[in-house]
Amino acid sequence: MKTLTVPDETPVFPLRWVVATNDEAAPLVIRLMLALVLFPHGAQKLFGWFGGYGFDGTMQYFTETVNLPYLLALSIILIEFLSPFLLVAGLFTRVVGVLISLLFTGIILTAHVAIGFFMNWNGSQPGEGYEYHLLIVAMAVSLLISGGGKLSLDSKLAK
Repeated sequence: MKTLTVPDETPVFPLRWVVATNDEAAPLVIRLMLALVLFPHGAQKLFGWFGGYGFDGTMQYFTETVNLPYLLALSIILIEFLSPFLLVAGLFTRVVGVLISLLFTGIILTAHVAIGFFMNWNGSQPGEGYEYHLLIVAMAVSLLISGGGKLSLDSKLAK
């Protein structure tokens, strides 16, 4: 594969669009808040922290109750656990944005859309609505559009 070059013949990272970003603060804030919100959910699924079922329990639920293929179930756990670390570092932010938006769109469509929009604040619904998940999708798509922004490793790789 031929390496792309800029007019002065300097080699360019072949997938530069993956790390392309600017020096704005808004993506930094979104990255950090999204990482903060996602980390406990990934830790629940992988380690059983914060009242979760851990890896074995989560895999059993995904593969036996929800009937997901093993690799898809594993991918869900890994995306939710590893994404916060990549977001904090601002590394491959656009890829993480794609993965999170796809994951949470799937969660909305398969588990929450039938319940409705609103969270189950008073316990009268059979589960949670999708408003939280929709905010996660919006944050992830925003990062897909903007990149990692200020203080991201993406900005270092893009140079």
